[in-house]
Amino acid sequence: MSSNFRLSRAYKNAKTVAFDDSSKFILFSDCHRGDNSFADDFANNRNIYFHALKHYYNKGFDYCELGDGDELWENTNFKSIFEAHKNVFKLLKQFHVESRLHMLWGNHDMVYKDENYVKKHLWSYFEPIEECEKELFQGITYNEGVILKHSHTQQEIFLTHGHQADWWNYTFWRWGRFLVRVLWKPLQVWGIADPTSPAKNYTELRKVERRLKKWILQNNLLITVVGHTHRPRFPEPGDIPLFNDGSCVHPRSITGIEIENGQISLIKWHIATNDDGVLKVDRVLLEGPQKLSDYLRAQN
Repeated sequence: MSSNFRLSRAYKNAKTVAFDDSSKFILFSDCHRGDNSFADDFANNRNIYFHALKHYYNKGFDYCELGDGDELWENTNFKSIFEAHKNVFKLLKQFHVESRLHMLWGNHDMVYKDENYVKKHLWSYFEPIEECEKELFQGITYNEGVILKHSHTQQEIFLTHGHQADWWNYTFWRWGRFLVRVLWKPLQVWGIADPTSPAKNYTELRKVERRLKKWILQNNLLITVVGHTHRPRFPEPGDIPLFNDGSCVHPRSITGIEIENGQISLIKWHIATNDDGVLKVDRVLLEGPQKLSDYLRAQN
């Protein structure tokens, strides 16, 4: 099974979400939310992430998480992750209640493609204080792909994790999970990286990007937004429209992609200091905003 086949299947089975120039989306991926142990890469940025997420909730954005939101290779169950970052999940619940939450699965949370697993672990949680089950993401389903389709121009933006272009992390993800749990998680505490991850292996990263670009060329330059490699990408109109929102586990910062007012931007949230030495979480525009219609003209 080729990467082209896997990407085409994800596109064919993707959930379609209509949007227009008044719509607002924030795209994050690769949060790798863990159990707040030394191996939890997300823990270092959780305050930055929570502040950014609250900002987008208050501003009326839809939230799209492009896979690897939860670190279910290092951790054996969702419960420990939920208990470690309960404030984050309760805020995500508010997006879900208002039908503003769109969740995709990646290789590190590939168990979420099983609807029964999602129903059992994510629809509700046990609240020990009240000694009862409470709703969390009641009725939620995870998708391999989402297509944002413009109501007027019919322009499509394909969202997926991107591991479809990585044969090891797609086909042999169970082997990868096994190796991470028994080998790389203990070594990670000592600073030794997993060499199978494209985010930490530049050669593999380039291979994944080449396969994604090849698929985009074969599909009439369809705008595609992925994560997986953790490397932010923001092409100019006329280039192959492969975007990457980066990750939420960069050192002391998170990156994402905003879609607002018919435009697309690459942004970063990080901790900054003012002249008085007061620390704050700040948003920085890295690339854009660029009109989505500019990519439509390039496509035509």
